[in-house]
Amino acid sequence: MARFEDLTALLQQFVQNGPAGCGCAIAKDGKVLYEGYFGYADLEEKRPMAEDTVHRLFSLTKVIICTAGMMLYERGKFLLDDPIYEYFPEYRDLQVCVTEANGNHHIRKAKTPMLVKHAFTMTCGLPYSFGGTKTADEMAKVMAELKKKYGKYDIVTEVKAMASVPLQFDPGTHWLYGYGHDIVAGLIQLVSGKTVGQFLKEEIFEPLGMNNTGYRFNADIEKRLATFYKRDENGSMTKAPPFWDEYHQSDAIYEAGGAGLYSTVSDYLKFSQMLANGGIYNGQRIIGRKTIDLMRTNHLTPEQLKDFTFPYVSGYGYGLGVRTLVNPAEAHCNGSVGEFGWTGYPGCYVVIDPSERFSLVYMHQMDPNMEQYHHHRVRAVAYGCLE
Repeated sequence: MARFEDLTALLQQFVQNGPAGCGCAIAKDGKVLYEGYFGYADLEEKRPMAEDTVHRLFSLTKVIICTAGMMLYERGKFLLDDPIYEYFPEYRDLQVCVTEANGNHHIRKAKTPMLVKHAFTMTCGLPYSFGGTKTADEMAKVMAELKKKYGKYDIVTEVKAMASVPLQFDPGTHWLYGYGHDIVAGLIQLVSGKTVGQFLKEEIFEPLGMNNTGYRFNADIEKRLATFYKRDENGSMTKAPPFWDEYHQSDAIYEAGGAGLYSTVSDYLKFSQMLANGGIYNGQRIIGRKTIDLMRTNHLTPEQLKDFTFPYVSGYGYGLGVRTLVNPAEAHCNGSVGEFGWTGYPGCYVVIDPSERFSLVYMHQMDPNMEQYHHHRVRAVAYGCLE
């Protein structure tokens, strides 16, 4: 059986080789079992990593957004098998970009409508705009046109505009990491009548006491932000240009679903414990237990699972915005079937295990994030500490 001293030793080893600093916390049954911070939030300033250090979540935003979306689902605001065009009429006549054997492209009408579920499960056919495909290039053009036309615009405006882009495949036929959760964010804003940030603040962050989580910098948040570093092959760390920080500024409008939130390890631990304990934390019910079970059920077909095969998620399926463990042996993991969560580009990571009422949050800010090396080791030691 591992001890928490083993986890401390592991995290100390991490910061000796890069990242500059990291934080990790573990909780079970609403009680914090472990919390540790190592190295520096900023190497040049010698500012230590600490409990109040703020991290850019990037794709760890997705778990919060999809939870918010499913809160509205269980209030009857939409059904998963509803066509997206019932909420965004622009999606009624979708097109697909077909790549021919000779590399040429032709456009045809989509054979199936895009459903709400396709947005949650990333089977909608829209990648990210930096994906290097014809569809991704067209998405980038749409974003450039919106910026030229409006300067600043909100997520609903963008989601509507993306309906003009020919999809990479017919909705529901493949899994593809990309824009789906931004559509979910647009749906949240549309059906709730609130901005995405307002809904998250009122319905999740304030009830859970997540005072250091949001889209916009406020108070001293920016001063407490961990510096994002690039690590070269020799382990040297250099400051990277702020990426997406423009959307944290007070005058920003855009609130994405796939990225864009900041948080602390301790704040995100509260959110993860809520999900691990049936939707309740400190007496506050946020979402239903059965809705969480639906989120962490594998929703991919055998054909779609062929696309979900990168090494980091071996043994996992994909649910409604989260990876979900279906085969511990294939994952080489001492976790539980049904454990779920996701990761974020700078190195943020969450494990949520309702069967153990256990959750783990780990964060650093580094590119490359070396997520498989760091996250899977933390996961192994953390589970080894459970009695």
